[in-house]
Amino acid sequence: MGVRTDCRHYSTRTLPSGEVVERCRVDANDTFPFACPDGCLFFEARAVSDAGWHQAPRKTDE
Repeated sequence: MGVRTDCRHYSTRTLPSGEVVERCRVDANDTFPFACPDGCLFFEARAVSDAGWHQAPRKTDE
């Protein structure tokens, strides 16, 4: 299985060198290569909210 980027425990960070570091906050991942285990018991869907986002005004068709 690949990486579940839609899991709330998935985290990624880009280092100043340009290298991208992926990690699982609960260490449930396979270490090399980085991947989420099939049927991970710790999977939780990432909650998406609009906190901190600005939305453009809606356009109305006239």
